[in-house]
Amino acid sequence: MKLYLKRLILNKRLQKKITSIVLLLSFISVGAIAQTQDKNTLPEIGTAAISSLSLDKERQIGNIMMRQLRASQPVINDPVLGEYINHLGNELVKNADNVNYQFKFFLLNKKEINAFAFFGGHVAIHSGLVTLADNESELAAVIAHEISHVTQRHLARRLESQRRNQPLTTAGLISGILLSMVNPSVGFAALSTSMAASQQMGINYTRSNEKEADRVGIALLARSGFDPEGAPDFFKKLADKFRYASKPPAMLLTHPLPNSRISEARARAQNYPAVRLPPSLSFELAKARIRARYQNNPKDNILYYKARLEKRDYVLKSAALYGLALSYFENKQYLKAQQILQNLLAQDDKNLFYVDVLSDVYIQTKQYNKAIKMLAALNLLMPNNQIVTLNYANALSEAGKNAEAVELLQDFLLVKPDNFIAHDLLTSVYEKQHNAALMHTSKAEVYALLGAYPRAVDELQTAYNFAKGKPLVKKRIKARILQFQAQQDKIKRL
Repeated sequence: MKLYLKRLILNKRLQKKITSIVLLLSFISVGAIAQTQDKNTLPEIGTAAISSLSLDKERQIGNIMMRQLRASQPVINDPVLGEYINHLGNELVKNADNVNYQFKFFLLNKKEINAFAFFGGHVAIHSGLVTLADNESELAAVIAHEISHVTQRHLARRLESQRRNQPLTTAGLISGILLSMVNPSVGFAALSTSMAASQQMGINYTRSNEKEADRVGIALLARSGFDPEGAPDFFKKLADKFRYASKPPAMLLTHPLPNSRISEARARAQNYPAVRLPPSLSFELAKARIRARYQNNPKDNILYYKARLEKRDYVLKSAALYGLALSYFENKQYLKAQQILQNLLAQDDKNLFYVDVLSDVYIQTKQYNKAIKMLAALNLLMPNNQIVTLNYANALSEAGKNAEAVELLQDFLLVKPDNFIAHDLLTSVYEKQHNAALMHTSKAEVYALLGAYPRAVDELQTAYNFAKGKPLVKKRIKARILQFQAQQDKIKRL
């Protein structure tokens, strides 16, 4: 699904408020904050740090941070990639211990190699890390490592340690967190002035966290059926690639890779049975999608995939063909893309990577009935699947069937109320219907998902003015205003 989402400008005062909260908490993030003066007083693993940060508060903080990331960073709002990365992540989570909340995995459109976890089970992966990985086990190794930081409660343990040993102000702690996770080199520079005295102890504490996350992560990788060698293989690849680089990638700033760590990871992996997995089609398709849609330009990508296919230089031919089809689509060569995708779908008729782009092709070429027929059939088989539902609603709307699109999206949002694309698409559909009250109500939900609660309340007040003669709609709007105001108050109290 190709949606061109508008950039929303946040209320500056609220953005500053949320940013300060988020940045304090990010300081606690792995590799980002100054550490305790006595690392031998670390709390116990598992239930540690509950006195400092409850699980409920972790969820609240993680929710705030996620909204801030949506507003300030290039989060990839792509239902196909979102579905893939969450499926892969949850395959690992279901084999993890000490899971206290539902995990959420997402991609940032950044070529720089990095991944990080933060409160509430949120795990971010840079798109460049996916394309660097040679196989799914290597990508899974990084995700398992980040899951382990969360399940071992490293962030909360650091906060507890800070509270006991280095009682800094909340504002002082918050000032570097999210910045440090997303852009460690900038974040570290920002932190250095207030934290320089304990920097070395911070490095030592970080290494202990990394060692623990390696141990737990490799065990999790093996339990989940992936190749445990994926962890040391990826570590070695990173170390070799950037050994002499003047500017190491963000991941090496937050996850140092001395030779001892790589050899220890290798030794741990060898404690588990060797696993030889066939290439993952979903992984190869995800890599192709990232390259063709989010990296380089379409003409270069067309040449790249043509060359790979001519030389048979690919892991899976279908993934290379998919990359070529998507590159054709991005270059507006819709009929060439259609021919490849129809051939791929004939061999694998429920593959949603193919369905998604073919839906876009049909819409761009005004073959709405073909898109609707294909998606309606899949919707019966996969109700409330985000790829099918969002493409189906988009096709219906483009075909002028806005009432059907609204019904589909409203039902979907009952199940997935925080789906950003669904709210954004619903706003557009209401606008086509000239339904000002519901358009502004839906736009308010988009602003709320970006943490811009004053803007969300403004939209709801505008919606209220357009809801004349609709007492039930007015009551719902009033209730939602109170909920957003309560959420603002929660942020102030954190």
